[in-house]
Amino acid sequence: MTRLTHVKHGPYAPPVAVRELAAVSADGARLHVEMHGPLEDTAAPTVVLVHGWTCSTAFWAAQIRDLCVDHRVVAYDQRGHGRSPASAECGADVLADDLEAVLAAVLAPGEKAVLAGHSMGGMTVLAAAGRAAVREHTAAVLLCSTGSSRLVAESLVVPMGPGRVRTWLTRKILGSRAPLGPVTPIARRILKYGTMGPGSSPVMVEACARIVHACPRRVRYAWSHVLDTLDLDHGVRELTVPTAVVVGAADRMTPPVHARALAATLPDCVGVSELAGVGHMAPVEAPEAVTARIRGLVTTYVRTRRDEWEEAGA
Repeated sequence: MTRLTHVKHGPYAPPVAVRELAAVSADGARLHVEMHGPLEDTAAPTVVLVHGWTCSTAFWAAQIRDLCVDHRVVAYDQRGHGRSPASAECGADVLADDLEAVLAAVLAPGEKAVLAGHSMGGMTVLAAAGRAAVREHTAAVLLCSTGSSRLVAESLVVPMGPGRVRTWLTRKILGSRAPLGPVTPIARRILKYGTMGPGSSPVMVEACARIVHACPRRVRYAWSHVLDTLDLDHGVRELTVPTAVVVGAADRMTPPVHARALAATLPDCVGVSELAGVGHMAPVEAPEAVTARIRGLVTTYVRTRRDEWEEAGA
């Protein structure tokens, strides 16, 4: 499991969960799940947050702190990340299995939530889009800083024109077995260049660096190869619920070309937001904008159990 070295103070310090549980995936893998907010309040809509490659539930600290005031917020660690043990299994189907298991563990039959996925978390939602059990629980989706295919070929981490050389160098960098080591000033600069916008504050960079550097080397390496060959274009077409797309205009990892392709293909795209000056870590770099988009989806598309009762009695 990941060493929990996230920041302990400030806006990016993870809130303490109201409840923790383990969801068991199809292959027996156990996933650490956190629940925040008014869990017993039937009027409180539910949001499920799915983090990306090399991150953990701590990545969503700003969203959790804001949303948990009046939402039930669920966040879980992808296998091998955070407090979820690693397993030998990797791949798009595994990501989908894990999301399905989490939704089954935290939602009542027929209960719907807004799903928000960042980077590999967005790919998780796309991988599971065609599954009946996931559709049953999904009212709307936010895809943030993500793409469905050609992830390495379209990456702008290597500052040169597109082509075989850039793709080869990007693959070597993202798929490196080298340990990241401690969070040093040089490490912060490298991480900021590759994953964040130029205006990111030191507090933002520190929060992201601690999360990313805590990811075990073997987990980072194994999932980098999954992302290298990932093709979820079919999942985009199968994601039929209302879906919003958010991307940082300065995102080098999954640049705006991906967001535009998603918007052009999604059956029910309800808007694309390109955030000026923001890089790949949009939920940390622009927490208010990302949270506002989640809240908007909840307000428009989620009917709580209390709503249903009031309509039935009307």
